[in-house]
Amino acid sequence: MHELKIGLLGCGNVGGALAELLIARRAAIAARTGVDLSVGAIAVRSTAKHRDFVVEADLLTTDTLGVVQDPDIDLIVEVIGGIEPARQLILRALELGKPVITGNKELLANHGAELYAAAEAAGVDLLFEAAVAGGIPLIRPLRESLIGEDVTRVMGIINGTTNYILTQMTEHGAAYADALADAQGLGYAESDPTADVEGFDAGAKAAIIASIVYGAAVVAGDVYHEGISNITVTDIEMAKRLDHVIKAVAVIEGGENAEGESEIAVRVHPAMIPGDHPLASVNDSFNAVFIEGASVGDLMFYGRGAGGEPPASAVLGDVIDAAINKVAGTAATIGNLQRAKIRSIDSLSSAYYINLQVSDQPGVLAQVASVFGDHGVSIRSMEQRGLDDEAEIIFITHVSNEASVQTTLNALRGLDVVNAVCSVIRVVGDED
Repeated sequence: MHELKIGLLGCGNVGGALAELLIARRAAIAARTGVDLSVGAIAVRSTAKHRDFVVEADLLTTDTLGVVQDPDIDLIVEVIGGIEPARQLILRALELGKPVITGNKELLANHGAELYAAAEAAGVDLLFEAAVAGGIPLIRPLRESLIGEDVTRVMGIINGTTNYILTQMTEHGAAYADALADAQGLGYAESDPTADVEGFDAGAKAAIIASIVYGAAVVAGDVYHEGISNITVTDIEMAKRLDHVIKAVAVIEGGENAEGESEIAVRVHPAMIPGDHPLASVNDSFNAVFIEGASVGDLMFYGRGAGGEPPASAVLGDVIDAAINKVAGTAATIGNLQRAKIRSIDSLSSAYYINLQVSDQPGVLAQVASVFGDHGVSIRSMEQRGLDDEAEIIFITHVSNEASVQTTLNALRGLDVVNAVCSVIRVVGDED
């Protein structure tokens, strides 16, 4: 039996749930793996704070660096979040030859390449299953089982807050503001929900996925993102009529440009998804990731992405993996990350849902339709509805180039008869 002690940096929702899991599962883990895992130290902001689980007082300390450098600590689990001091603490642990498990998506999405290289140089594990999809096993299949697969596209719902909000709007007819308030009341959304509802959280996760899938150093700043705050009840209702559902998705695609160079497209935005697509039935705070491979076909990973226990389970799996590797004198590898060439959003193509408010007068439709034609955007379907002194025209386009669509929208905004471009939502999953 090999005894290993864990240094836990942070003891919030995830850290506390992990500590409880380690205590509850210790005997079973030891029996199955031959490794006896225990918590050797817990670094916290305040040792006096009340905690919902029983922890020995002498394990608590405010000295995070001391925990990392303690010779009796064999593995480090970082769940404090943020960039610093997490980055320096992880680098120091790796330098000392200690495996690190983290769920810090912000750090990995901005400094992942540096940390992966440090782990590679030290010959120890840097594992981060909990950083992307809560308790869903995703990173390990991507970096191990699918490393040889030609993955053409990854599309996922990887933010539980936005998925919960859109579910409330779709299933219960809630307005966006009411659904957001409900999410905040349940603890799914922060008092400042910007990171979730504007796509920054999902963008960080998408950058990590892209790095693993395509072996390239993709950072958060490479990700194009749009939020869900402009989605209206009208958009939701129209999606239903078209047998679609609106979801906030991350889309990661690989391919080649006209010069034959490999490029990666990474984006996060609301999308209309066909009702029969597997992601369409993913509701509330659940996450799911849909993977399309040239040989393996279609795969989907589904589960809870929010709360303390699901990511704590993922962290525990990484802890066990790292402990077994440490005893065996081996480590997992990310491999050499190449420099990422990011495809501009302007060069991508999609079908589009476009909602215009126009003056209710003769000839308007002809003027609007001519703008689409002038810029090479083909209309697949159109519906016109009368409003008070106005009309609403809703278009679904055929697959069109993003740059052409944006040029079309700018021209439409310049027409006297167009009062507003209300909504522009990409339609994905049923490309024609």
